[in-house]
This record gives sequence, C-alpha cells and structure tokens, in this order.
Amino acid sequence: MGLLIVGSIGLDDIETPFDKIQNALGGSTTYISLAASYFTGPVSIVGVVGDDFPKEHIKMLEDHDIILDGLQIVDGAKTFRYGCKYHYDLNNRESLFTHLNVFENFNPIIPEKNKKDKFVILGNIAPKLQMNVLDQLDNPKFVVCDTMNFWIDGAYKDLLEVLKRVDVLIINDSEARLLSKEPNLIKSAKIISAMGPKYLIIKKGEHGALLFGEDTVFSAPAYPMENIFDPTGAGDAFAGGFTGYLHKNMDLSFNNLKRAVIYGSIMASFCVEKFSTKGLEDLSFLEIKNRFIEFRELSNFD
Repeated sequence: MGLLIVGSIGLDDIETPFDKIQNALGGSTTYISLAASYFTGPVSIVGVVGDDFPKEHIKMLEDHDIILDGLQIVDGAKTFRYGCKYHYDLNNRESLFTHLNVFENFNPIIPEKNKKDKFVILGNIAPKLQMNVLDQLDNPKFVVCDTMNFWIDGAYKDLLEVLKRVDVLIINDSEARLLSKEPNLIKSAKIISAMGPKYLIIKKGEHGALLFGEDTVFSAPAYPMENIFDPTGAGDAFAGGFTGYLHKNMDLSFNNLKRAVIYGSIMASFCVEKFSTKGLEDLSFLEIKNRFIEFRELSNFD
C-alpha cells in the first residue's frame, strides 16, 4: 500500500523579521513528502520543475527515500517561484510575487506502478488537477486533501466535486469559515462534513487543531514554540506527518487519527524552527518520539 503525494514543487524567497533567504526549496509536495518520510517509505511524488531546479535538492529528496519517478523536469522552462514577507505576526504574510512558470501547465501523470497506491495526499493545487489525479488511481483507500482560499473563491464547484471523493480535508480556520460561510467553527465543521469528507481537520496555527469525525471532536493543542523562524510549509508538514504516521501502522480508527494529529503538529513544529525545509531534513525518529512524549506530558491534566 504505497503513499503517493501530488502537489507543487518550487523555489521560494522568504523574508521574516529575523532573516531572509532566496531560492529556497519550497512547494507543498516537498514539505509533505519530507515530513512523511520519517514514518514510512518509500514515498512517491508527482510534480513538475524546470531545468533550473538545483540537483542538490533532487539528491536530498532521494536520500529521504522519496521516489521521483513522477517528477517531470521540463527542458528550457523555469521552476515555480514564490516570494513572501512575514511581519511580527507570523500568522500572516504578504505575498510579494508568484511566478507559475512551468507549474502553469502542470498535467499530473501518475506512473503506472503508483496507480494502485492506497494512500494519497492531494496537495494544494487546482481542484480540477486533484480530480484528474483521482481519476487515474485504482480505488485508493485513504485520500487526504488540502485546499486554499484561492480555490474556494475561484473553483468552488470543482472543489465540491473533489470533497465527495476524499476521506480527510485539512484546512485552516479562515478557509473553513470561507468554505462553509459560517463563522462558528463547530457549525462550520458540520457544514463541511456534509460536503463529503469523512474527517475534517481545522488548523488554528499557534492555537492547535481540531479533528472532526464520527460525531466526535478532538481538540489538540499546538506544541509550544519558543523560536519560530519561518512558518512556510508548516501546514504541509502537518499533512505529511499526519498521513505518514497512519500509513506506517495502517490503523484508521478515530483514536489513531488523534495520535496522527499530534504527530502532524510535531512535524509542523520542527518545520518552523528553520528556514525552508531545513527543519525537516536532518531529523531522527528519536527526536520526533521525544517531542511526542513532551507533547503528551504537556497535554495531560488531573
């Protein structure tokens, strides 16, 4: 039962109050696959880059047992690029530029050997592309989906069709309110759940995450962070940790989904400690497990 990830791969210029970096590795697929790789492997990805994409990034991904058979490298084209600036409120960022480049005409082609993969993560790409991916697959068992305000506003009908075919939707609180047209998150979750996904996760940044499903709500706190250098990719790292953990043990009970949410939060916490993907590149599973134990102790009370 393989794990397949489809989404964006790019190069980012990121500025925060603490520092800035240019031409850094980015994209939803990148963060998701790196986070998932600490729990299970190999992980397969589908994406597209230009021939300007640095070879050292390809090697780093391969070193994490990430299979790149589905990576399209287009000659004479430039990789997707994004630039943003964070202010002291790191929950909000100012987009400086978005150059779709080769990503503008991305047509995800699933390698034949991956069409039977049972776990799939649909990164933050156009709902039509997400549907395209699902149409190429042979009855996946567990589909996790991400989206954003841009698609909720601009491709609402297509997104509704995708939601009928996914098991888990992962979005943040502002996206949940926009999708449901309801300010209260509990009511919002009921509305979104009726759209199709079996489970819904609403991320609340530094305030944790909510897992909805089986007429139950699980509220997970965020790991308390003293140093946050770059929030970019934290939500994707969450999705990778969450799904990677579930793929590792193949237990899709609600109790195990709760543990997966904690592991997702842990991977997000490592992600934000350094710029770009650096916080996810050199971890050990012992570090992850120790943070899980800390997380559990912080959450216990009498």
